[in-house]
Amino acid sequence: MVDSSSIFDELLTLDGVSARSSRCVYCKGSKMLCGKERCSVVARFYSASKTRSQIDTTTLEGSCPPSVFVGRMGYPDVAIGPMIPPVHGDTSLLDTPERWVGLPIDDIIDFRSTLVRGMHRVNVGDVENPNKLVTKTRDLALARNPPEVIAEFLRKPTGRLTVDDDVQPFGPSAPLSKFDVSNCRFDNRLEKAFFDTDMRARDALVTLYNQGTLVSQIQRAFSIGAFGVGKRRRFVPTRWSITAVDSNLGLHMLETTKTYPTINEYRIYETTSLDNRWAIMMMPTSWRYELIEAWYPKTAWNPNSDRIAIMSDWEFFDGRTTYASIGGCYYAARLAVNELLQRERRQAGVSIMREAHPGYILPVGVWNVRENVRAALRTTPKRFATLREALTHVSTIMDIPVSRWIKNSAILKDALYQKRVDDLWM
Repeated sequence: MVDSSSIFDELLTLDGVSARSSRCVYCKGSKMLCGKERCSVVARFYSASKTRSQIDTTTLEGSCPPSVFVGRMGYPDVAIGPMIPPVHGDTSLLDTPERWVGLPIDDIIDFRSTLVRGMHRVNVGDVENPNKLVTKTRDLALARNPPEVIAEFLRKPTGRLTVDDDVQPFGPSAPLSKFDVSNCRFDNRLEKAFFDTDMRARDALVTLYNQGTLVSQIQRAFSIGAFGVGKRRRFVPTRWSITAVDSNLGLHMLETTKTYPTINEYRIYETTSLDNRWAIMMMPTSWRYELIEAWYPKTAWNPNSDRIAIMSDWEFFDGRTTYASIGGCYYAARLAVNELLQRERRQAGVSIMREAHPGYILPVGVWNVRENVRAALRTTPKRFATLREALTHVSTIMDIPVSRWIKNSAILKDALYQKRVDDLWM
């Protein structure tokens, strides 16, 4: 029988929670003293307890989804390696976020907590390293099916479920001594791009995307240094590779999006997932874009405040020259928006409003933004003749008053208050 009390205390320690000062110690997940609707520590405990006995070893066998990870700590010397579940069969769902929309957060925690990260330290420029740990990690990144992996670690895997708003969570980790891969079949598209050492990395990303390769597959291969011109190839930390692919694909699309005629109406697309509410407004203007995120108290990135925290980033027709303070979510959503505009051969002004409510107990990665914006844009939008009518509809689906969205918006304020040449002649 699992000792829930002792493992709970262990998770608190691994999460960096002080046993003397934290309310968690007094609560133990039962009184909800933090004010959240659910306890993230308890959620992680139940997920970890399912596979705890299976990873209490220095040897692990399983079917890799396939999944690899490149860390960023110590850059330019980083840890790379596979992420392996202690299960066999078709494990592809564990690392295919395109298939996660609509699933409860417990399922996503379960998927990711089963993945044990093996680590081997290498310099980011040492892509051609003949070390078998390096070459086999790259083989996994190019695979199209879940290969069988046998890994040997220098110690038993330890650590908490790692969570990050840019990267999908994953479970314990340990340094590798060796691992073997069998039944590995390469994705022909990824393999071709890998062997083309004259093709620029961005061209590889665009080509693969246009061939129907999943964005998550491209990001995985990009992180392991599979693309680019010869000696210029580099390992890219997973966190950075995710945003780099989203950003470069979005910028490529924008080159033509900006040449299309504008839409001729106001639209509102909406969706709800993982206690996040989304309202996506499209306006009949030239290209401009913003993402506004509202984090309720007791959510992942606003745990202690008693007020809603709102932040936003934006760009007008000429784009932006600095990295968005919101982070990778900005570029993930921008890619999803441009996918729709490319299909319609139109351009528009776009304002995305996101409310993260207390049920969003753990950040699960940038995919959550990309895939839910995609999901919203697959629905039939509400259509309006004026901006004010569209904003009135927003007030019926979002809890935060429209006036506060406008206050934190650059795009909406410009649309409402900026005088244009056409206005002077009306």
